[in-house]
Amino acid sequence: MRAWEEALWTGTRWEALLRGVVRRVSAGDESQPWWMPRRALTVVSADVDATAGVAAVWIVWRPKSPRMREHIAFLEWHGEQWRFVGGGSGPAGDDPVNVEVLDVHDSAGALSPTRSSDHPCSLSTGPWIGCTKVHLGRDVGQVLVGARRIEAPEQRRLIAVWTSSRTGRGGRPVIVALGRDGTELSRIGPHDSLDTHTWARLGEE
Repeated sequence: MRAWEEALWTGTRWEALLRGVVRRVSAGDESQPWWMPRRALTVVSADVDATAGVAAVWIVWRPKSPRMREHIAFLEWHGEQWRFVGGGSGPAGDDPVNVEVLDVHDSAGALSPTRSSDHPCSLSTGPWIGCTKVHLGRDVGQVLVGARRIEAPEQRRLIAVWTSSRTGRGGRPVIVALGRDGTELSRIGPHDSLDTHTWARLGEE
């Protein structure tokens, strides 16, 4: 890896890139940096929960190349700015094909270090920042992540972020796929492996 590529994933350059993505998404703009070619780095999706003060960014480095890597980054609002608080990277996984309505997988999370430091003995009770990848069928118009409503993106892939207690970090919010007319198409609970639409289809078969 070239020196400038290595520098991108560390320190202030990485955090500046992530902050820019979060600011654009918060403003309703395109998440992809205008100065970064998609063939070098693609921001697949970014989600911001302004009420909870957390964000997650899904990035693929060198898509469609042998060097392709996937990065998930977490940020939280603290001290009047967005701060990078952790994440992970690895080989990019294969996307599900022919998603009929809703596919949820590859959940991840990180302990909130900034808010945990505000309270004594908080390593065991501090907030947890969680996220999951969501793949959508063509008929889905919106997604509910808990109480939040997210418009279905054109590429049919998004990342959803939330917060929970440290003890409840294994669960995710209920995720509901809505049609373009607002009707419920399917849902998946915090510990379910398949959505209700898929279960119904399997029952019929």
